Amino acid sequence: MLLLDKPLGMSSTAAGQRVRRLLRIDKVGHVGSLDPLASGMLPLCLGEATKLAGEILEGDKVYRFTISLGAATSTGDREGDIIETRPVPVLDTTLIDRALADFVGETLQTPPMYSAIKQGGQPLYRLARAGKTVERQPRTIRIERLELVGQQPDALDCRVTCGKGTYVRVLAEEIARKLGTVGHVSLLRRERVAPFDPAQMVTLAALEECAREGAASGLTANLIGLSAAVSHLPLVRLDAAGARRISQGQEVAVAGLAYPLAQVLRLEDSSGGFLGLGRVAGAGRIAAKRLVRQGSHE
Repeated sequence: MLLLDKPLGMSSTAAGQRVRRLLRIDKVGHVGSLDPLASGMLPLCLGEATKLAGEILEGDKVYRFTISLGAATSTGDREGDIIETRPVPVLDTTLIDRALADFVGETLQTPPMYSAIKQGGQPLYRLARAGKTVERQPRTIRIERLELVGQQPDALDCRVTCGKGTYVRVLAEEIARKLGTVGHVSLLRRERVAPFDPAQMVTLAALEECAREGAASGLTANLIGLSAAVSHLPLVRLDAAGARRISQGQEVAVAGLAYPLAQVLRLEDSSGGFLGLGRVAGAGRIAAKRLVRQGSHE
């Protein structure tokens, strides 16, 4: 895996393809798309790591974003057309902090039309670009933390820690309405995707420089091992017989296994080699969930 610091103005897919060409690998998949206007951490699954994308997507995410107050746009961000304006009231930090606190916890959020969610086989953003609006069902989201980190007369800088499926553009619009005005996101950066360390991010420019200089070691030094990519999952090490059985699709008995039924597990062999993901299949038994090809370290 690789943690790309995605630049502004580039889609997640385009960024992934650029990395695929630089590293000369066949398969790259990104975890949690970032819009072109957003920068920051974009986990890229390389090769066999694409099998783990679903589990990585479960991790909490941290975003820093700026809400421009007084104008709502068609897309919820600065790329859209202004569709509504309202005066911006005088806001003190106590009032803002109180409003932000109302969003912490589990709430319902309606996905925006400009999103990749599919309805009737079509991504919503394509319908929106065609001038169509369709009904969307609200979804439960979880906000772990939401704080004010800076303020201007017509803008708020915020940081949010949230679970998967949270649309920051919608959150920004709701915050603005809570404060008696309208708003849109003018700056968005994803600072972290759990369980990864932001210090491990690498820029496209750095990767391209390594490629130009033919420094293969510089490129591979930025890669994250498969086991580390799912380090938030409980670890179970199997002996040689257990590793062989699980690789053959058979269940494995593990003494003292104390996890609930269907719990997803990170599996390693006795020497620490990553085998893939397993699940608790019953009392003291593990079944394969998603195994990786041995010898893969992307």
